[in-house]
Amino acid sequence: MKSAVTHLIITSCIALGAVGAFTAWYLFVQHTRAHVADLETQIARKIENSQRIAEARASLAEIAGEEAAIQSYFVPEANVVPFIDSLEAEGHTFGTLVKVTAVSKANVKSRPALTFALTVGGSFDSVLRTVGAIEYSPYNVSITALALTRDDKGVWAATLTITVASLAQSANTSTPHA
Repeated sequence: MKSAVTHLIITSCIALGAVGAFTAWYLFVQHTRAHVADLETQIARKIENSQRIAEARASLAEIAGEEAAIQSYFVPEANVVPFIDSLEAEGHTFGTLVKVTAVSKANVKSRPALTFALTVGGSFDSVLRTVGAIEYSPYNVSITALALTRDDKGVWAATLTITVASLAQSANTSTPHA
């Protein structure tokens, strides 16, 4: 009989140990499962954030291209000399002589602008073509004054004042790229 009681006690101890081990293992798995679920949530948030960042970078790249296109319509104050050279080259294209007689800063509707006084000399046709090419150049140009004269030799001259939208030197409008 002692051996049956001993077997019962040993079997009970093993059963209780197994139940205790199972309970401990179950609690450990539940804790790990909760931790994994938390990690999955964090990963999902990070993926969502990285997708937003990628979309923002793509938008910035698109905007940077559009910004460059828009800024091409303005003459930066630092690039006045190349702009004057382009005006004179425009005259050579049409067989006229373009002279810039004055350059000054102006504010048109609270925007920076540059005012140029020009003279264009040549035949009537070439003078008008040059004036038209200047007016329709790829800049924000407006002619504010225009006078046509003809000398006794039949040479035409146009005296005009144009206003060109400008970018101030201190304004940094470019978008940094990451």
